[in-house]
Amino acid sequence: MSDLTLVIASANVDKAAEIADILGAVPGLGLVPRPPDVPDVEETGDTLEANARLKARALCQATGLAAVADDTGLEVDALDGAPGVYSARFAGEGATYADNVAKMLSELARVGAVTPDARRARFRSVAFVAYPDGSELWVEGSVDGVITSDARGDGGFGYDPIFAPDGFDGRTFAEMTSGEKHAVSHRGRAFRALADRLAGGPA
Repeated sequence: MSDLTLVIASANVDKAAEIADILGAVPGLGLVPRPPDVPDVEETGDTLEANARLKARALCQATGLAAVADDTGLEVDALDGAPGVYSARFAGEGATYADNVAKMLSELARVGAVTPDARRARFRSVAFVAYPDGSELWVEGSVDGVITSDARGDGGFGYDPIFAPDGFDGRTFAEMTSGEKHAVSHRGRAFRALADRLAGGPA
């Protein structure tokens, strides 16, 4: 890959740090943080891809640099795929991580989803690059698992304390090291796929 600088579009410091961890080792790739004077991008899309495009394109236009963004959704079978694109504001605008976790546990209790089989879920992430010439590149990553009955672990962010990916003895993302999480997570898979695609240049 020829040298490329990407501005990280995310205003979420936890998410930006995770993206930097995953992409930081890519040879020839430079990452710069979102400029603090760029206003928040309203996420009006009805798909993860649409919201990721909105964020990446806005930062590309604001900075003149290629920009990388992602949008992530938690899709819970017992809630008919909710909260999906509304995951970050499941408990309302301005919701904290704890608010969203509490709402998720409450909603699953409300619908009677008690057993692990009834609490199946998946995380999906779309990683999206917008280039100044108008070209775009995006990939998707996902991981299946279950919503646990209570919050466990001190790591990660968002829904990590209540999401246990398949194949890890019931541990939640919040109970894993960052390396373990990146190896299996939706965002890790999406951004590793993106790194592979970037090696071939803009598509």
